[in-house]
Amino acid sequence: QFPYVMSGVAQSLLAEEDEPQRKALTELRKCCYDSPWGRSTEGTLGELESITFEDVIEHAKRHLRPNGALIGVAGNVDAEAIRDCVEKQFADWDSLPEPTVDRQATAQRSHHLTHESAQTHIALAFNAVPYGHPDYYTAWAAVNILSGGSSSRLFTEVREKRGLCYSVYATLNSLLLEGRVMAYAGTTTERAQETLDVMIQEIQKLKDGIAADELARCHARAKSALIMQQESTGARASSIARDWFHLQRINTLEDVRKAVEAVTVDQILDYVERYPAEHFTILTIGEKPLKLPTD
Repeated sequence: QFPYVMSGVAQSLLAEEDEPQRKALTELRKCCYDSPWGRSTEGTLGELESITFEDVIEHAKRHLRPNGALIGVAGNVDAEAIRDCVEKQFADWDSLPEPTVDRQATAQRSHHLTHESAQTHIALAFNAVPYGHPDYYTAWAAVNILSGGSSSRLFTEVREKRGLCYSVYATLNSLLLEGRVMAYAGTTTERAQETLDVMIQEIQKLKDGIAADELARCHARAKSALIMQQESTGARASSIARDWFHLQRINTLEDVRKAVEAVTVDQILDYVERYPAEHFTILTIGEKPLKLPTD
């Protein structure tokens, strides 16, 4: 099995070279989070080539432990039967002390990867709150107004009105104790600098005011997403595991709905004042690097 698994990971890493958007976001994580938090779970081809079967066995012995494992289950199942099955299957799995993590300050403000192409891929990030923070749903609403469909600010201004790019969006990314807003745009070499400038302008303009209909659309999109999640047991199981990891409790879909609907325009404006969009981390892939904003 080991050679097949290694081959699969290698193929995925090679495929990333043909997917600049995916590569840009992978590299952005390396730039905006310290190591090892910014590292890709797949590693690099160079690292992969040096891994032996014995290395994997030793890593599993040192780091894989039941006191660090989470199992999320959703669906029409018997909870007690699931619990008994898990206990039976993992009964002889011994607990281990939590491994120490050697955090290294590897984050950097900007990085450019030269790629001879008519396209430029722009990925940027700035600080936000993590999933377990009381302001998380306020931060989520702010990002959703920026990038929540064809009526959102980034899509409307950067793509629709100015025609600067073929793709633009932003997401809220969260580790256990840190969070970032990450944004991406794919554009031409000639329009790359203007695309970056307008993206940052639109992100920073959020503090100048939010219309009531923008928040109403945000609430509507949240309701639609929750309805879709109800239709997917896999998505719900993932949410259960994520909640327990970040919160040590489980949010019901009704809890999430109430939290999102409770967000007001004033709360969002207060949030973006306390967590301003500045000190951007910027990763570009293309013919030439771009001029960075000063802050």
